[in-house]
Amino acid sequence: LSLPDQVKFNMNGQGIMHSWEDVYFAERLYTRCLGISKRIYQTHAFTHEPDRRLAYFILEEHNERSLSFLPGFDFYVLVFTYYDESKNVTRVDVQYDQMSFFLHCMGLAQGHAWLVENVITPFALRWARAYHASGFVNPFTFLMQLLLVPLALMYWFLLA
Repeated sequence: LSLPDQVKFNMNGQGIMHSWEDVYFAERLYTRCLGISKRIYQTHAFTHEPDRRLAYFILEEHNERSLSFLPGFDFYVLVFTYYDESKNVTRVDVQYDQMSFFLHCMGLAQGHAWLVENVITPFALRWARAYHASGFVNPFTFLMQLLLVPLALMYWFLLA
């Protein structure tokens, strides 16, 4: 495949760049802003669909940081690459978990993982068991809980 100057590069549906120069500039800039000193890439599960002029794969990205207080991190990206009949890349769609990426960049991923594992998940399981035991499991009661529980908690903690 060839990389012509113009491309439609879709960053997770949040931003589209139209040239490889812009893509490489953004990559260099955020690498420097995040203190990434070394990157190692590996591809997994490469799939090629010639009839659709499409190749896609999982890109594993290992990032080491130049600042000792920011931990290194691994990240996975799903990359879809479309090309024309001349085998010029015309479009790239990149999809990744933005919250996870943000937490890694800020050095908060480990703390978030601990909080989810040790606080949120046990609470959610107790709630799920009680909800199931109530016998009122349906979309209406679920949506009502999504609305009423936060309001009740805000009232309890903020107004009581």
